[in-house]
Amino acid sequence: MHVAVVRLELHIPASRSLKEKRAVLRPIVEGLRHRFQISVAEVDYQDKWQRSLIGMAVVSDSYTHAVEVVDKVERWVWSKPEIDVTRFETTWVDGQ
Repeated sequence: MHVAVVRLELHIPASRSLKEKRAVLRPIVEGLRHRFQISVAEVDYQDKWQRSLIGMAVVSDSYTHAVEVVDKVERWVWSKPEIDVTRFETTWVDGQ
């Protein structure tokens, strides 16, 4: 079993309220969840208007497949013009 834990830190420059932040984040979180079949949650900065930390987990029986999913997730996130990615960090967990 191969597990990748991804920390995605975002800046949302156009957000002026928590409601606006949620309106930007909801399609991103749901898109990640449905498009890539991974676990996703906002894990920090819930009380900040322009900042978010998203946690993701990719679990696969193949290391190669897990790497491909993480790479696709990173490209997809970076393609979103409404957010600035301030950190995309992957940690591999020994699933044995």
